[in-house]
Amino acid sequence: MRGGVAALVVAALASGCAQDASEMEGAAGQQPLRAPEARALDAYASKLRAAQAARAAAAKRWNLKRVPLAAPPPPAKKPRIKARKGFEVRGQENLPPVFTSVPTEERIVFLTIDDGAEKDPAFLRMMSELKIPYTAFLSDYLVKEDYGYFKKMQDRGVTLNNHTLNHPYLPGLSYAGQKREICGMQDVIEKRYGTRPTLFRPPYGNYDRDTLRAAKACGIAYVPIWNEEVFADHWDYREWDREIHPGDIVLSHFRGEDDWDGTMRDMVRAFLDKVTAEGYAVARLEDYL
Repeated sequence: MRGGVAALVVAALASGCAQDASEMEGAAGQQPLRAPEARALDAYASKLRAAQAARAAAAKRWNLKRVPLAAPPPPAKKPRIKARKGFEVRGQENLPPVFTSVPTEERIVFLTIDDGAEKDPAFLRMMSELKIPYTAFLSDYLVKEDYGYFKKMQDRGVTLNNHTLNHPYLPGLSYAGQKREICGMQDVIEKRYGTRPTLFRPPYGNYDRDTLRAAKACGIAYVPIWNEEVFADHWDYREWDREIHPGDIVLSHFRGEDDWDGTMRDMVRAFLDKVTAEGYAVARLEDYL
């Protein structure tokens, strides 16, 4: 991108050197030609360089091996999201799709984080300074310990989504029981954070037809699960090739040293060092839905 902008800047400046814009006369009915575009492009290029320098400084400060790649602009036309083959239920065409990746040829992945047990202020600073987007799926039995922590997250541009009230195994509940868990969490998020989510992730990735029926009744449009899971010290994979792919959804959890051999910051380093080394940027999931 920087090379392209620089080329445009050079071209604009070169054309400006050929003749001063103030000396050009426009054709009849036209305004005299001006050349502010070169200055605008130069300012934009300077802004890009400053952003990259800030990103590099943040990467060094948080001990990353490489500077994270910047994601491309969101698509003007959103990809069509369908249920992953083999993950459908009866009547799927009228129910929210369950999917593990987003159709795209861009080398991007999506980071999603579940539950809400760990509430590490340094994690918030790290993600803000690195400007890494992620999507949260929250369960009230953990979030209610500190609603304010997740309000700070929301204020930083993170979308707070539904992961049920109490994190049960949903297929073990009746339709009414599943609906209470899902709609109840919709109510909590709306009351505490002013929005009603359209994304829902079933606990453990387990669901049945009643789950999706209840989710739809509660206002859910999409049920993203995941293709990979990242911890503080390793990765797990759904696919047999044990590789990440364009558009993959990556799962992690709000966990710390009580549960992991490391912190959430260690998890972020494990995640970013791998995806960056493989040429992937981190994009915002909601921008593709």
